[in-house]
Amino acid sequence: MDFKFIDGTITTTQGFTGAAICGGIKEGSDKKDIMMVKSEVPCSAAAVYTKNLVQSDAIKVTKAHLADGKAQAIIANSGNANTCNANGYETADRVSKLCASVLGIKDEDVIVASTGVIGVPMPLLPFEKNLFLMKRLMSIDNGYDCAEAIMTTDTIRKDVAAKMTIDGKIVTIGGIAKGSGMIHINMGTMLAFITTDVAISPEMLRESLNEAVEDSLNMVSVDGDTSTNDTLAVLANGLAGNKEITTKNDDYKEFTQGLTEALKSLAKQIAKDGEGATKLLIANVSGAKTKADARKIAKTVVGSSLVKTAMFGSDANWGRILCAIGYSGAEVDVTKVKLTFESVNGTLLVCENGAGVGFDEDVAKSVLSAETIIIKIELGDGEDYADAYGCDLTYDYVKINGDYRT
Repeated sequence: MDFKFIDGTITTTQGFTGAAICGGIKEGSDKKDIMMVKSEVPCSAAAVYTKNLVQSDAIKVTKAHLADGKAQAIIANSGNANTCNANGYETADRVSKLCASVLGIKDEDVIVASTGVIGVPMPLLPFEKNLFLMKRLMSIDNGYDCAEAIMTTDTIRKDVAAKMTIDGKIVTIGGIAKGSGMIHINMGTMLAFITTDVAISPEMLRESLNEAVEDSLNMVSVDGDTSTNDTLAVLANGLAGNKEITTKNDDYKEFTQGLTEALKSLAKQIAKDGEGATKLLIANVSGAKTKADARKIAKTVVGSSLVKTAMFGSDANWGRILCAIGYSGAEVDVTKVKLTFESVNGTLLVCENGAGVGFDEDVAKSVLSAETIIIKIELGDGEDYADAYGCDLTYDYVKINGDYRT
C-alpha cells in the first residue's frame, strides 16, 4: 500500500476549513470549547456510535441527519455532554440548525457532537453568540485549534494526517480525536472526526468505516467504561478526483487499509493519554483460532485493572496476563501460551507453554519502565491476530475522577 503519515490534522484534507473558539460552555473555563469544520462541497458521510443504551441527544440528531449518507459540516463542543437532559434533543437540534444557518448549508447536513459532564443542561447562548464570529474565522490553519476544542481531561491534542494513492490520484486523510477517560470503546468519552478527499459512495464509506473501526478504535480500553457520547464520523468530499468507489474493489481495499492505519494512530494517542496514565500498553496477540478470539484476549488484557497496575509499577507479574486470557471468553489452550514483554529497553520472556520461565528482575524493571510496553501473547492455536491499546492505572486516575465535575 502506498501510504504514509504526514504532518497535519482535520483541515489538511483539501476542501476543508475549520474554526474554534472559547464560548464559555463550562463556567469559569477559558479553554476553546466549540469547533466547526466545513467542506466546500457536500460529502459522503458515515458514523459509528457508542453502544451504551444511555446516549447523548447529539448522537440522536446526528443519526437522523446521516440517514441519507450525506453531510457537509461538523459542530462539536466540550464542557457539556448534553446527556440525560430533559430538553437535550431540542438543544442539539437547535445547535445544528444554528450551524447550518451560519454556514449556509442544509440543516440535515450537519453532524453535531458533545462531550463533558453528564446531566447538566446545555446552554445555547455560547452558540448563539459565537457561531457568526466562527464563520469569519474559518480557515485551513485552524485544525489544531479544533482538536483542542474537543479536549476535556486530555493532556495532549490528538491529530492524524496521511496521504495515499488511489486510482492514480493522491488521496488525503486527516482527523482529530479526543478521549482520556471513560474509554472502553465499543462502536469514552471518545470523539473522532475524519476528513478525506477520496471519492466514495455513502454505502461504501459506511462499509469501510465499519471495517476500519474494528481493528483500531474499538480495540482501545482505558478504564472499562463505555461512554454515552462515543461518536466517530467520516466525511469524504471526493475532491481527490479518483473514480468513485462504488464496490468493494481494489481501490476500496486500499482506502479501507489506509483509514484503518489512520484510526490506529488515533487509537494509540487516546490510549497513551489515558487519565493519569504514564505508559501506553499494546497487547499483541497472535496464533489465535479466530479473529474474534484474538480481539477478546487483546482487549481483556489491556482492560485488566491488575495488569494495568502491574505495568504502572514496572512489575513483571505475568500471571495476571494469563489470568485475563483465561477469563476473556476466548477459546484457547493455555498450555501453549508464550508471553514476552517488549520495549525500547529490551525484550523479556516470562512464560512459555503456559508456565513461567526464569528471568532477571532488574532486566524486567528496565523493560517495563519504558513509556510504551508491548505485551506479546503467542497462543499457538491458529493464524489469527489482533492488537489492543490501553494504559497503566495510576494514583492520578482516581484523583482526576474523584473531582471531575469541579
